[in-house]
Amino acid sequence: MLGFLKEPVVVTAKINVNLVALTVMGLISRLWGLCYPRAVVFDEVYYGQFVSLYMKRIFFVDDSGPPFGHMLLALGAYLGGFDGNFLWNRIGAEYSMSVPVWSLRLLPALAGALCVPLAYQILVELHFSHCAALGAALLILLENSLITQSRFMLLESILIFFILLAVLSYLKFYNLQKHSAFSGSWWFWLLLTGVACSCAVGVKYMGLFTYILLLATAGLHFWHMIGDQNLSNVSLLCHFLARGLALIIIPMGLYLSFFYVHLALLYRSGPHDQIMTSAFQASLEGGLARITQGQPLEVAYGSQITLRNVLGKPMQCWLHSHPNTYPIRYENGRGSSHQQQVTCYPFKDVNNWWIVKDPGMQQLVVSNPPRPVRHGHIVQLVHGITTRYLNTHDVAAPLSPHSQEVSCYIDYNISMPAQNLWRVEIVNRESDTDVWKTILSEVRFVHVNTSAVLKASGIIGASLPEWGYRQLEVVGEKLSKGYHQSMVWNVEEHRYGKSQEQKEREVELHSPTQMDISKNLSFMAKFTELQWKILTLKNEDTEHKYSSSALDWITMDTNIAYWLHPTSGAQIHLLGNVATWASANAAALAYLCLSLWYLLRRRRKIYDIPEDAWQLWMSAGGICGGGWAVNYLPFFLMEKTLFLYHYLPAVTFQILLIPVVLQHLGDHLCRSVLLKSMFSALIVAWFSSVYFVYCTFSPVTYGQPALSLTELKGLRWKDTWNILIRKQ
Repeated sequence: MLGFLKEPVVVTAKINVNLVALTVMGLISRLWGLCYPRAVVFDEVYYGQFVSLYMKRIFFVDDSGPPFGHMLLALGAYLGGFDGNFLWNRIGAEYSMSVPVWSLRLLPALAGALCVPLAYQILVELHFSHCAALGAALLILLENSLITQSRFMLLESILIFFILLAVLSYLKFYNLQKHSAFSGSWWFWLLLTGVACSCAVGVKYMGLFTYILLLATAGLHFWHMIGDQNLSNVSLLCHFLARGLALIIIPMGLYLSFFYVHLALLYRSGPHDQIMTSAFQASLEGGLARITQGQPLEVAYGSQITLRNVLGKPMQCWLHSHPNTYPIRYENGRGSSHQQQVTCYPFKDVNNWWIVKDPGMQQLVVSNPPRPVRHGHIVQLVHGITTRYLNTHDVAAPLSPHSQEVSCYIDYNISMPAQNLWRVEIVNRESDTDVWKTILSEVRFVHVNTSAVLKASGIIGASLPEWGYRQLEVVGEKLSKGYHQSMVWNVEEHRYGKSQEQKEREVELHSPTQMDISKNLSFMAKFTELQWKILTLKNEDTEHKYSSSALDWITMDTNIAYWLHPTSGAQIHLLGNVATWASANAAALAYLCLSLWYLLRRRRKIYDIPEDAWQLWMSAGGICGGGWAVNYLPFFLMEKTLFLYHYLPAVTFQILLIPVVLQHLGDHLCRSVLLKSMFSALIVAWFSSVYFVYCTFSPVTYGQPALSLTELKGLRWKDTWNILIRKQ
């Protein structure tokens, strides 16, 4: 029974020395001197703030993309023991000794290092020679821009790693298709493709471009499978379901999980949660939750409420009034109603409180039992401090003359009777009998007499003049089609009114509520709101010193100064390897011209290269050329501030195209021994120039050694490059 113990257990393994050597060189190039400089470098000032918020569990919203990349950076900080206590206020600020700089930069550096062996394997899986694959890997290894971007707490190297991993996984899966369908390795690489795509999208939405490319490639390959008569209908259905599961369902689930972990980690209130709805804010620990905890859930006649505008732009604000009236005449000569002003005030204030009144009764307290307000009910809104009724007439608003003025009614005993009845419409109701709920219900107030809808003015910067204390305008919108968020309000603070006397009620309005009803949002509700905010929340795009256009990237007419030593000439720049970028452009142009030539010739039934070489040429172009196109061309349609680092995923694919074109030229166009020898000599000379450029610009890639004034001037190969030279 134990006879197998008589022989030694032997494990054999094949080791690709090329792969091991490339990995080691990649690690050395990215990890060497990783703690230098021990200062905040360019966008580390941006991502570092989010890392600190993760460490302190404080909620934030980053409109640049999903949270997975931020969580990876925070993981490095956590492993290094970072407590989040550092002020990320300026580029160049020295890190304190408590900041684990090496750990903060480790994961981006590892991701950048692993891109080198990934490039090698992608070319091998595309069925190119190991020499071509080695060339691709070395080009990635010696690419200055990729080195710079991967040595700091930035996301592009992580994004490129997952993009290349997704491409490699799909190629391995596809190559196993004919002989090992539904095997363990087949499933592994298919599932890894979906996981890597989801991770790429989770780091930055730019990952979506490569994801779409791979989905299109998988769809094309499946279309070819449909024409294979050797596959049964059942087999085709299984293939379809497997791809749907691995490339769509699992990535979607994984993408949701990123947000689940993000929201689970960030459970504390912070400065960023103010752009979220009241319901979202109330779900966070501290902040609004401390104010709203235990409020009554159902709004009833006699309820004392504050009303927050759902839009939250240009800033969050609450329906507000104060004793001051509109001027009899505005600056442009138009007249007003001279009624009490109603505004939207961006701060919490006792004048934000309103009382929900039943028009048929005089009492301003909640009855016992409370009578809840439902969708479609008619109410009056009484300002808590001044006891005047929310009102609107067919009088032009101060800043929006096409809309009605909203006021609190003052009886001047003239021919302008009160029009203060409002119909409550619950926008997010489930039925027409829904009860108006605190925080959860989003409501519109429709004026009964004129059908105008209560609205926070949509005019950008619509602040009232000095007579209105620069508060935001509130109007009655006559054109009330649709549910624009500026017309929607939700109850944020709420109590059941108990005091009928005005003085007692004013004291009551200043006091907190102490009732015990909780309101929790589901994960999907929080995810939907956060995702929408990420997609729609846009910071004002301002011209940056180092911003550029997509056309500047092709010829590298721009650079970015990442860091400058405070005393010496040491500095770090995002600059590509000029020889590599020029060669990549030439390779892309050569590929396009050759492909068009071959297509025209094949149309005439002239076949210059064998069919297997043609298929290899097209598949490599679809991955490398297609990867460049989908990661570059969309930037021409984007209205946002662009930087050179946005081009790095695209240029990575373009670099992979160089050995593809070179091998094709050597195999099919250099037919004689002499031509092949000359071509090989040219490649050696060209690669030497790539290495020379890498060495020349390595001082501004790694930030050391410091260069002299003359040496810095010598690096300004283009007049458009902003090499920093101190005045003597």
